[in-house]
Amino acid sequence: MRIPTVLVSVLLASCSTSYLPTFTPYKVEIRQGNLVTQDMRARLKLRMTQAQVKAVLGAPLISDPYHASRWDYVYRLEHDGDLVENQRLTLYFTKDVLTRIDDATPLKSSELATQEPGNGKN
Repeated sequence: MRIPTVLVSVLLASCSTSYLPTFTPYKVEIRQGNLVTQDMRARLKLRMTQAQVKAVLGAPLISDPYHASRWDYVYRLEHDGDLVENQRLTLYFTKDVLTRIDDATPLKSSELATQEPGNGKN
């Protein structure tokens, strides 16, 4: 007698979707790499030594033994499985002196709205 009652209850509950809770897995916010803020970028100047750059930005994320004169600062932020922020800053040194800065950080949508037309960042 119990089995038919349970079976009927399950079948009736499966017909109604409003009573069944939906479960989604929890996704952790993932931060990877070196976060380089606009203030840190502003303090970065050409002709700085490697020690001065390390004092401003910290140690680089990627240390390539084949390209010791190149430092890469990479940062990614994922929230709920979606990429929220992606930064990449590459510094080139010649004889322990900073000679080139490649900033491949895309502008955020809030920065695009405040930027005047014709004054794009390079």
